[in-house]
Amino acid sequence: MADVRARIRGVARRAVDRTPVGELVRRVEALESEIEELRQQNLRLAEIADVVQELLVPLSSRDQARVDAAIEKFSQGL
Repeated sequence: MADVRARIRGVARRAVDRTPVGELVRRVEALESEIEELRQQNLRLAEIADVVQELLVPLSSRDQARVDAAIEKFSQGL
């Protein structure tokens, strides 16, 4: 009996996949994947902006030790 139910679910799933609903499900999954990738890129951009800020303040005050420390921190993050 459980085997029959599993087969029916499989047939129903394949039938839905061939409809516009199935296409929408695939598109939503693709968009979710793209959004996750953009989140990762935005996080990396924020990290780079922080490093730039950490570099600009010491550069303006000519603090070479802080500049070197910020560059080292950035290099370790790569």
